[in-house]
Parts: sequence; structure tokens; C-alpha cells
Amino acid sequence: MDDNDEQDLIAEIGMMKTLEHNNIVKYLESYLHKDFIWVVMEYMSGGCLTDILELYRYIRLTEPQIAYVMRESLQAVAHVHSLHCIHRDIKSDNILVDFEGNIKLADFGYTVQLTKHRSMRDTTIGTPYWEAPEVITGEGYNEKVDVWSLGIMALEMAEGEPPYMDLPPLMALRLIIIDGIPPLTDNTWSDEFKDFIDRSLKIKSKERAAATDLLRHPFIMKASNKQKMKKVILKAKNLRNKIKEQERLSSLLEENHDERETEGSSQ
Repeated sequence: MDDNDEQDLIAEIGMMKTLEHNNIVKYLESYLHKDFIWVVMEYMSGGCLTDILELYRYIRLTEPQIAYVMRESLQAVAHVHSLHCIHRDIKSDNILVDFEGNIKLADFGYTVQLTKHRSMRDTTIGTPYWEAPEVITGEGYNEKVDVWSLGIMALEMAEGEPPYMDLPPLMALRLIIIDGIPPLTDNTWSDEFKDFIDRSLKIKSKERAAATDLLRHPFIMKASNKQKMKKVILKAKNLRNKIKEQERLSSLLEENHDERETEGSSQ
């Protein structure tokens, strides 16, 4: 901790203290030890949603599972917005899960408060591939930027990564502004899911749905339950452990091979 980030940390902790909701990771305590500030948070045993999406080759989320994650995330975002705040950095890295199937929003380092006298913000901040057009262009923006990011996250769950992820950030930002977001590549997705994404990703923020509106969308009515999501999270955990073990064994075999080659050359 130094003078440059002290105020930012105090602001983030103050924000976390005020955000109490079942779908928001709970802040417990913070304290200063030497030059470090320690923040104690609720433990989310399953890590982040990204950990599941990185296994896209093996695990594909179904529409009801995507709807469940979106419903829980929307409930958190709707609560944040009800307090006239904007999260500004919604993405799969900031959606945490546990082995009971709970889904919770985390990381409020970029969260800002709107006021009666300042109902719009104009600071360019967030993560490029999830950024709303109005943030990229530096226009004034409001809580609808979080809805855009949620729409990108829905695409991320459907296709394994957000649109334009294979491109450099600046090129991706340019395409978001000029071309918008490409449609789902797989035609098997339902009309309800496509409409949900379309309503989340309107280029003009005034036309974009609010979080509370999306909670009533027919797609959200398809949501699976916590037990079914629990199975997916545990499956991902077991698969990650298997992959790590395979990588460890491969590394050991490679080391042994290198040692034998070294011994052979020395002889």
C-alpha cells in the first residue's frame, strides 16, 4: 500500500461494505499489517466462472445453465444499480462460484457511485472485450454499460470466449464500435436466448434493456437449479485436477528423459 492507491483502496472497501446481497461476495473485514492491507472475503471454493469456460473443449454449458448464471448475476447487478452504482468490470473472471452451485459477483475496484448531480460517467475503464460502445468512444454512460458486459458474458458462456478475443484489444474495440457484436455462430440456440442477447447488446444504450427488465425475460425462466449447476462446477474441478496431474506426469517424464540424455552424452 502506498500513497498512490490508498484512496482507491479505501473507496473500494467502503463500497464493498455497503453491498450486501446473496449474489455478491461478502466482505468480512480488512486490516493493515506493515505496508499491506489485507481484505477478508467470503470464500468461493469453485473459483471463477472463467475456470469453467476455459474447459470449453470438454464442458459445454446448456441454455438452462447459462440462464441460471445470468439470473444470479443479474440479481447482483440489479441490486448494485438500485444503489445508483455501476460495477464497470463485469466479466467471467469477476463471477465467482462455489461447490454448492452459488454464483456471486466480485471485484468492486472499478465501481462508481452515481449522484443526483452526476447521473452519467465518462471515464474509460474496464476490460476491452467486455466494454460497451459508449465507454470505448468516451461518451457519457450510465448503468447500462453493465448490461452490455453481461450480454458479452452470455456469449462467452455459449461460445467459450467473448467476441473478437482472437484480435488485439485496440482492433477489437474498433470492431465493436463499427460492426457491433456478431451473432451466435451456432443456429441451435433458442430464439429466447438470441433475443436475450440482442436486448443486452443494443448499440444505443437507451434501447438496451435494464437489468430488472432482463430478469423478467423468457430466457431467464429457463434457468436450471443450484443442484444442476453444482454438478457442472464439481465436474470442472475434477477435470482441472486430472489435467494438472497429467501435466505433472508429463513434466516428470520430460525431466527424466533430459537427465538420461545428459548422462548418455557425459559417458
